[in-house]
Amino acid sequence: MPRLQDVKATWILAWPIMIGQLAQTGTGFVDAVMAGHLSAGDLAAVSVGTSIWSVMIVTMFGLLIAISPMASQKVGAKAWHEIPSLTQQALYQGLFIALIMMLIAHSLLPIFTHIGLAPDVAEKGSRFLAVISWGFPAVAIARVLYGYSSCLNQTKPMMVISIIALVLNIPANYVLIYGEWGFPELGAVGCAWATAMCMWFSAIMWIIWIRISPIYRDTHPFRHIEGLRLQTQKQLAKLAIPIGIMFFVESSAFSLIALLLAKLGTTTVASHQIALNFSSLTFMIPLAISTALTVRVGQAVGAGDFKLARFIGETGIYLGFILAIISGCMIILFRSTIAAWYTSDPAVILLAAKLLLLSGFFQFSDATQIVVAGVLRGYKSTRMPLMIHLTAFWVIGIPLGYALTFGVGPFSPQGPAGYWLALVIALTFAAIALYVFFRRISVRALHTGISS
Repeated sequence: MPRLQDVKATWILAWPIMIGQLAQTGTGFVDAVMAGHLSAGDLAAVSVGTSIWSVMIVTMFGLLIAISPMASQKVGAKAWHEIPSLTQQALYQGLFIALIMMLIAHSLLPIFTHIGLAPDVAEKGSRFLAVISWGFPAVAIARVLYGYSSCLNQTKPMMVISIIALVLNIPANYVLIYGEWGFPELGAVGCAWATAMCMWFSAIMWIIWIRISPIYRDTHPFRHIEGLRLQTQKQLAKLAIPIGIMFFVESSAFSLIALLLAKLGTTTVASHQIALNFSSLTFMIPLAISTALTVRVGQAVGAGDFKLARFIGETGIYLGFILAIISGCMIILFRSTIAAWYTSDPAVILLAAKLLLLSGFFQFSDATQIVVAGVLRGYKSTRMPLMIHLTAFWVIGIPLGYALTFGVGPFSPQGPAGYWLALVIALTFAAIALYVFFRRISVRALHTGISS
């Protein structure tokens, strides 16, 4: 059956990405669990520090993701000789973006003392962000090389490298958080040191892997080093900037929620972090499908087969939704158990379980919208998805969430559950709007031969 065969093709490409991304997000899970068992204050510090760091890192991912659809279309067109230069230019752009992000992170450090946090939590959160920001250049290198590798249908290196980094992160966290083996007890800041070191380990492993593996011989990005190519930089930026803004819009909405909830106390912040962290773990499943579909749709578009591109996109969207149903039901059924993994504080467990219930329903629309967005990136379509995300998060999600949380206008205060309810509504809008746009652009591509 053709559709089942296509699901298999997407899954073969996606499952190593999924495991790799789960391992990467698992670093945040380990940070939250280990810090949470030290104290609620350390968990809250990791939460507010991560709320800023995650916005910046996700925005970086968006700005660096252009290598994937561009290189995938080169593969589809069999323009192998253009891939090394494209990858080098993406690396230059990535390192420049990393430098900007480091400067922004250090300029934001004073914000922690002005958002209603307890003084010790504010100080730990500030130090957390200052330390972890040193990992930005490593993230840029690893992300670009991952995009290059995935366009060649080589996704297993990401899985292997991410798993090794996660395994290294656990003892590093243990030593630095709790002060074992003669090291000082650094608490939340120890998470930052361990994570930054593992990021650099991943970047170095990527460079070594690509240099020694024969799979990359024909498209090796380091064989001939070239200078900046302004035309290629402009092409990358034209595609990357809307995607980066779109990623920023979504991630900043979640992080702004964490900062706005700070005034409701440490228990609320810690509970929200648990729900958000576990949702981030399950989000890696549709995100992997989305990434695989960007590559597969991009290759079909590059080959000029728009009928196949649409078929791959539709099948991938169905697959993503089915997986979301499974993960959403699991969260709803086991929400209290999940909350207890992170902390032994009864008040935090109770509130986190309530938020995880809403997170379970949130899975359906969130998975659908990210999968459709990945398909559209394969078409190199970015502007309309950006407008849809802006509307969903900043016109619907944040204002409605604030009203529901704090009881503005006709709404009674719902506490942190108000924001999660608003996110369900906002993401449902995004999923429907993106799907309608995909149907339109895929039909247009069939008739005109124009992909974006």
